[in-house]
Amino acid sequence: MNWYLKVIKDNYANFNGRARRKEFWMFYLFHILIVFILAFVSGFLSGSSESLTVMIPLIIYGLATIIPYIAVCVRRLHDTGKSGWFFLISFIPYIGGLIILIFMAQNGNVGPNKYGPDPKAPEMDEIDNIGKPAIEEG
Repeated sequence: MNWYLKVIKDNYANFNGRARRKEFWMFYLFHILIVFILAFVSGFLSGSSESLTVMIPLIIYGLATIIPYIAVCVRRLHDTGKSGWFFLISFIPYIGGLIILIFMAQNGNVGPNKYGPDPKAPEMDEIDNIGKPAIEEG
C-alpha cells in the first residue's frame, strides 16, 4: 500500500526519473484491487450492473488516477531506457496493452541512464555508513 500511496501523493504527475518494477507493480496491483472493490460495492448497492450509479464511482476514481498511472508507466519505461512516448503503443488495438505489459516486466537498466540514477542503487551516504554502528556513541 505504501508504494501505491507514494505514486499518488509524492509522484502524482511526475513524468521525470525512473520507477523500479516494484513501484509499478505494487501501484498497479492496488489500482486493480480498488477498481474491483468499487465495481463490486457499487453493483451490490445498486442491485443492477447496468445502472449508471455503478459507473459513477469508477469514473471518478479513473479520472483521479489516470495521470499517476500514466506517470508511473512513463517512469517505468525510463527505467528500461525507453522514452515515455512508448506509452502510446498501449493505444494499438489488441496488442498494444500486451506490448506495454512486456515493457513493464523488463529489468531496468543497471546504473544511471539518460533518465536518471538507478532507483535500485543504494544512496552514497548508505554506502559510506556500511560497517558503522547505527547509533553513534558519545
